[in-house]
Amino acid sequence: MFLIAGPCAIESRDIVMQTAETLQQICERLGITLYFKSSYDKANRTSLSERGVGMEKGLEILQEVKSTFGLPILTDVHESWQCAPVAEVADVLQIPAFLSRQTDLLVAAAKTGKVVNVKKGQFMAPWDMRGAIAKIEANHPLASLPNSLVTSKSIWLTERGSSFGYGNLIVDMTSLVKMRDYGYPVVFDATHSVQQPSSQAGVTGGNREMVPHLIRAAVAVGIDGLFLEVHPQPEKAISDAANQVHLSEVEQILKQVLAIEEALNSSEASYKH
Repeated sequence: MFLIAGPCAIESRDIVMQTAETLQQICERLGITLYFKSSYDKANRTSLSERGVGMEKGLEILQEVKSTFGLPILTDVHESWQCAPVAEVADVLQIPAFLSRQTDLLVAAAKTGKVVNVKKGQFMAPWDMRGAIAKIEANHPLASLPNSLVTSKSIWLTERGSSFGYGNLIVDMTSLVKMRDYGYPVVFDATHSVQQPSSQAGVTGGNREMVPHLIRAAVAVGIDGLFLEVHPQPEKAISDAANQVHLSEVEQILKQVLAIEEALNSSEASYKH
């Protein structure tokens, strides 16, 4: 299993570099592949509020992370014109959930030849993701090659919860199973799944205490990657302050993930014999 992790928004170089260094050390100890994630622009905000450092400065910081720590980079794109310049730094272009049906954006991301991580919209059923897959496959230079290893280099699909009335999300764990049937790696976004959208007078709330519980359930069901937004002091973060995980808690969470995977693999091996 691989990990996608980092601060929700690029607030400063110091926070990003501190988080990247700590995550790299943790993942090296545990033998987990890390993709560093942070957003240069939080364009999908509930209100007109602080959004980050912007694309130019953000990409400079992400390039520094890549050069200093040797980490592959994942970041969001919001408009089709951003895909080419972002692809010069990022190894994975992420399509935000609210934009998961935007054809021009999906096509532009695919044409870069980078991995495209599509977050399933809160308003979409898992089978609706077949449309996004088709748009990328028709334009990605790797998607049509007859090599099963190529699938992980073209499209990832991310579950991040579904709207359940006003200000609440639920995670349908069967969605993870269904999306895996489409032949591409499936990622579970644990921190966005505990959001409480627009629940605090124009600000998105959340419940980070539930993150480890949902992670254990998702790993037990079966996923290829785990998405976590983490911060040294999440309460002070400019975005998703209520649902980002404390950087100090990440290692313990990942140890639980590895223990569950080991138990599942051991059980599967015993069953085969």
